[in-house]
Amino acid sequence: MAKKSKRQGGGTPATVVLEGAGVEFSVRAYEHDPGVASYGEEAARALGVDPARVFKTLVAEVDGELTVAVVPVAGSLDLKALAAAVGGKRAAMADPAAAERTTGYVRGGISPLGQRKRLPTVLDASAAELDTVCVSAGRRGLEVELSPDDLAKLTGAVVAPIARR
Repeated sequence: MAKKSKRQGGGTPATVVLEGAGVEFSVRAYEHDPGVASYGEEAARALGVDPARVFKTLVAEVDGELTVAVVPVAGSLDLKALAAAVGGKRAAMADPAAAERTTGYVRGGISPLGQRKRLPTVLDASAAELDTVCVSAGRRGLEVELSPDDLAKLTGAVVAPIARR
């Protein structure tokens, strides 16, 4: 992976954060199909990447506070585990409009990086076993590949087992 410039990275808030941090990352683009049901699975298939390495960004409410969960597209989010990871009692998926408004991204393109308002973030522990992971770069059809350590550092993420396989 090489460092990318803002222009090469598409200039999304996520790529601007990565560029500003000086971490190594690569931008991976693909043609998004508006009719697809699962954005993450589409990304894995289109990029030819193992779905265990492509992570989706989900926004949930934990005890009334919006919280970001970053989990492999090959699995699903365990809401009880998410709540426990941030010291909460109850979690539910956030209203999509609230998630879009707070993060500044559209559903299917929400990145854990460069959000309008930085939210508490939990990265699934499976990421720690990988050299690199892919997450949304801030729009549908655009992913960034980076080390899970850099992702956790830049988002201030807690790393915990929050995914069901």
